[in-house]
Amino acid sequence: MKTFRLSVLAGLLLTCAVWLSAEEVRFNDLVYTLDIDRTTAEVGLNPQAYGDLVIPETITTEKGDFRVTSIGDNAFKGAKALMSISLPPTIEHIYRSAFEGTGIMLDKENWADGVLILDSTYLIASDKTIKPKYTIPEYVKIVAIGAFRGNKTLTKVIWSPNVKMIDHDMFRDCKNLTKVEIPESVEWIGQDVLTGSGIYLDEKKWKRGALYVDGCLIATDKTISPDFVFKSKVPVRLLACGCFYNNKTLRSLTLPDGLTHIPVAAFYKCENLQKVEIPASVTKVQSFAFYGCGRMKEALLSDNVTELGMGCFYQCAGITEQVLGSELKEIPQGCFFTCSGLKHIVFPKKLERIGDGAFAGCAELSELEFPDGLLEIGEMAFSGCLKITEVQIPKAVLSLRKGCFSKCLALRNVSLPFGSYSIGEEAFKDCVNLERVDMPESMFRIGEKAFFGCQSMRAIYLSDNIEKIEIAAFQECKMLGEVRLPAKLENLPEAAFAHCIALREVQFNNKLQTIGNGAFYGCTALQEAKLPESVRSIGEESFAQCKSLHELILPEGLERIGFQAFRDCVRLTPPAIPEGTSVAHGAFKGCKK
Repeated sequence: MKTFRLSVLAGLLLTCAVWLSAEEVRFNDLVYTLDIDRTTAEVGLNPQAYGDLVIPETITTEKGDFRVTSIGDNAFKGAKALMSISLPPTIEHIYRSAFEGTGIMLDKENWADGVLILDSTYLIASDKTIKPKYTIPEYVKIVAIGAFRGNKTLTKVIWSPNVKMIDHDMFRDCKNLTKVEIPESVEWIGQDVLTGSGIYLDEKKWKRGALYVDGCLIATDKTISPDFVFKSKVPVRLLACGCFYNNKTLRSLTLPDGLTHIPVAAFYKCENLQKVEIPASVTKVQSFAFYGCGRMKEALLSDNVTELGMGCFYQCAGITEQVLGSELKEIPQGCFFTCSGLKHIVFPKKLERIGDGAFAGCAELSELEFPDGLLEIGEMAFSGCLKITEVQIPKAVLSLRKGCFSKCLALRNVSLPFGSYSIGEEAFKDCVNLERVDMPESMFRIGEKAFFGCQSMRAIYLSDNIEKIEIAAFQECKMLGEVRLPAKLENLPEAAFAHCIALREVQFNNKLQTIGNGAFYGCTALQEAKLPESVRSIGEESFAQCKSLHELILPEGLERIGFQAFRDCVRLTPPAIPEGTSVAHGAFKGCKK
């Protein structure tokens, strides 16, 4: 039987790392990993920790306050000088490995009845001195990931009603474990909780290819029926994470009434799964739930579904149309990533956020009708949507994030609302057919490579309120004929209009001070450059290869002309250089003598 390993989930998270806003920081001499989007923090790798530690409920950083919710994998591993630790009530997950080899775990006085319990709240690990029939004390609130893993002594465990979660790997490889009592109070079951245990290895425990414990489906194998029907002695109320992992047999099923969520990676790579009937009782579909279910045509979600997890329909290439529940407010990171067959999506009216990479690679998606209340479109959200031709950004979206519509090859028209102020890095990069962008007066920033490679754009209006244009913003806009620089712009960046081979005319403003390296490199149609008196610096190769340039006016206050600034401007006769101007080597190399 296949098993869903913790390392697989870690790999999935790494797959989506391009969208995850994680960042390491140091606070009070400890390393933490921040989840910027969720404003939470995990205690990171701190092998040098020592003495008596107190972990705070929140940490304060330059990016704000973050709630500490977990102690990470191997967080304090090997820290022999770490003698005690006080954990906050905000903790939700702890790895057993976090305390392996620490002074806390090595000190036998910290152990009682075969278990290590911290703060009379957190059960971290067990050993061979534990009673074969063990009841988790009611005062325990959290049991660490893998706390009982590999314990050969255990034969029966009665779970505490105060612990709502049975975390990953909990009883993995407990060879003699034959009984676990799971109370109704348990709300979530992790992956591989019984893999390799006596229960898991007992063929008599399996019914029609499924392993149930107290109304919870723990795992399935290839002997299940292709059209699976849930059958157990008590109604099925929970599915364990990865319970149908990589099951190639499964073709269709109806989830049981009363189920409230579909857990992490529940149907991971069920490649032949075509149909799932989801009951109205389900309110959450968690991360990677249907990852790689390539033949599934549509996920029928009721209006009661209010939460979708990251990547929950990742690479479901067979989905052609999707209607989302009317109460849904967020489509998360990578939710429909590379659903290459998706042609139509109906956004709920209450939708507020579309996460990073949510529809990236949906090559067949052709129309977008955003609800008026949409607030945010994430990074790379629609990157590579090859058939979208027009985008109208809702009035509440004030900033476009990195790469949000990059490589939308059919995109021709974009309308930005009044009030929008920023176009992020690579927002429309390589939109080769983009012809028109309605840019409001409120715009003040155009990010790096925002319009890089927009080869069909003939003109663009730049509001006078724009104060910042970043590197290569319009590089390789090969049809762009005229540009009027914004009145407030002081610095034209590196490669801003490089290789705009049709650019004939540039109207410089009276506040411009610097022209960056290669700003107009290879603008072969540019004929004149009448620089205003405000310009003080012309960067390296800023007008190199402008082979039609024949008229150049330099301001009296010019301080610097960079290396090969006008190289190979073959029609240009170098003008008189203002007194005091520094001229770098080869500034006019290849010009008329």
